[in-house]
Amino acid sequence: MAVENWVAKEVEGLTAFRRDLHRNPELLYDVNRTAATVAEALRAAGVDEVVEGIGRTGVVGVIRGQSDRSGRIIGLRADMDALPITEETGAEWASQSPGKMHACGHDGHTTMLLGAARHLAESRVFDGTVILIFQPAEEGGAGAKAMIDDGLFKRWPCDEVYGMHNRPNLPVGEFTIASGPIMGSVDEVRITLTGRGGHAARPEQTIDPLPMAAALIQAAQTITSRTIDPMDNAVVSLCTINAGQAFNVVPQDVTLTGTVRTLREDVRNHIERQLERMVKNTAASFGGSGQLEYIRHYPVTVNHERETLLAAKAAQEVSGESKVTLDMAPTLGGEDFSFMLNEVPGAMINIGNGPSAGLHHPAYDFNDDVIAWGCSYWSTLVRQRLPGT
Repeated sequence: MAVENWVAKEVEGLTAFRRDLHRNPELLYDVNRTAATVAEALRAAGVDEVVEGIGRTGVVGVIRGQSDRSGRIIGLRADMDALPITEETGAEWASQSPGKMHACGHDGHTTMLLGAARHLAESRVFDGTVILIFQPAEEGGAGAKAMIDDGLFKRWPCDEVYGMHNRPNLPVGEFTIASGPIMGSVDEVRITLTGRGGHAARPEQTIDPLPMAAALIQAAQTITSRTIDPMDNAVVSLCTINAGQAFNVVPQDVTLTGTVRTLREDVRNHIERQLERMVKNTAASFGGSGQLEYIRHYPVTVNHERETLLAAKAAQEVSGESKVTLDMAPTLGGEDFSFMLNEVPGAMINIGNGPSAGLHHPAYDFNDDVIAWGCSYWSTLVRQRLPGT
């Protein structure tokens, strides 16, 4: 059980490709260089069709197998965007764009899928069609939804769709996955508490919104501790507070922002209702008023049971059964692959990145030793899901 022989011949070039992406990180939908580089590499690999500009800056590659008796289509997805973080790796290939870096490994995800694309386009030892999905704006921009809204699955109606993400501190050559909810919903809350401003020396003539905010921050924590089953995962975090400009003036308004994370849609709905009630009632109890803006960004990422087992089977062929676990603990971090899984059956697997800083950390870097394992996983998955005749 090991990486496939063809990968060994490609690793040096793929490593150089990954490091080039790392030197030139781009954010959200502004991944024009990255997308152009990917499209050029796909064409050079002999991919049948390369379509740019799906979901603004997404790229789709189409590879047809040596036959198409099954008529089946599977999608493989990688994300391309970086993060607004100043890099601290000290690597030779460190970011050349101040304030931007690949701190989540999307450069590696893109490279692994490209490596598999080269092999699949050359060998074509499968029956059906493979859709390669290179997505922008995973880091907060919902690029997956943008590609779907732009006709991704209408134009290429996939039967299954798969994603892969690296996991720091999971050994290289190991994989982990689970069915069901694996990553949390991502919601943003914006709260405005309004009182009556005035001179701080005459507080009785004011309605001070700061005590409202203090009471609300404490009360909001009881949503998870007192209204939700302790066995359900949820987080309510109020993270910023802004009010006033002078030391001797009671402000008119206070604004707070934060995030809500859950692993179940009904819990998500419950928290929104509870927070709405608390904002209004807490402000009213002080004689003021409160307004909640609840913004739903990403839904819960839910792996489909059948496709989870199929993804694990491919990983087991690459690494061996002992190197693949099916009991990955869920996290309340978000992932917009959730939009694709809500449209098409599929699963996201995690691949070991070895000892490293955590995701979104300025000292994080994708481990180039992982490239061969990821390429092998993708090609094995295609061979198993679209067996030739």
